[in-house]
Amino acid sequence: MEAIIIGITKSAIRLATPYLYASIGETLGQLSGVLNLGVDGVMLMGAFSAFYTVLKTGNLGLGLLVAIVVGAIFGLLIAFVNVTLKAEQGISGIGFYIFGQGLSSVLFSVMIGSVHTVNGFPPLPIPWFSDLPLVGEILFQQNILVYGAFALIPLSWFLLTKTPLGLNIRAVGQNPQAADSLGVNIVRIRYFTVIAGGILSGIAGASLSIALLNVFQQNLTNGMGFIAVALVYFGAWRPLSVLNGALLFSTVNAIQIWVQVKGINIPPDFTLMMPYLVTIVVLTAMAKRRVRPPAALNKPFQRGEE
Repeated sequence: MEAIIIGITKSAIRLATPYLYASIGETLGQLSGVLNLGVDGVMLMGAFSAFYTVLKTGNLGLGLLVAIVVGAIFGLLIAFVNVTLKAEQGISGIGFYIFGQGLSSVLFSVMIGSVHTVNGFPPLPIPWFSDLPLVGEILFQQNILVYGAFALIPLSWFLLTKTPLGLNIRAVGQNPQAADSLGVNIVRIRYFTVIAGGILSGIAGASLSIALLNVFQQNLTNGMGFIAVALVYFGAWRPLSVLNGALLFSTVNAIQIWVQVKGINIPPDFTLMMPYLVTIVVLTAMAKRRVRPPAALNKPFQRGEE
């Protein structure tokens, strides 16, 4: 029983990685007032670009760098459409999701054609800590992208609560007119957060294709980007609470994988539905809690408007 618990917990830590990168990136964007529902599409493009680069070059660092660049480009495009052109953010986000999903599928069919595997980021045991009983095996024998995802939590918390930039981000999301009157560049802040979110979504996709699964196939994310958006609401735009939500969903995923591997007599379609059922339950619970989003979320900024 102990081995089962350790296995599920260790898998849950690993599987939380893409959720954390994508949801922290989305948290930054939403705190500045920009909703991006295209996270899943950006993740798919990051996953494909990283995987293809590693497949052709064998260079994991280069694959991660390409995913970062692709995520930044998508973030720039999303910022241009939502911030500069002031498009309806929900509709444009779905458009970017469909675009990313379709483009990644086309590129996969044309440039790869069939499922291949690569040697992804290996486990990187942390000296001394990895030898600790139980905790060492679960927490300190992961790959570098897992460590990076969990390091994002204190880093993003510090950025948002202890720095002038974080104060400006939150001010722009709550009252952009007041922030503008104090000299804060609304457009620059929103561009920064959305591009940062795109970069983190690209890394989230790369974590799937060259660190966790070491494979790419069409629709690899299977809707994980939308769960990442839900995690932002679950966490009430606070990094630590987002972490709790990511661990909840990754644990559900780890359990459903364990159920399938062990051949337990539960319909596989039901186990695959488990993460999405949890999403519905969580969003329902959040609606009852009446958590308030940033006041300017999904509202284009126009100087002089209240």
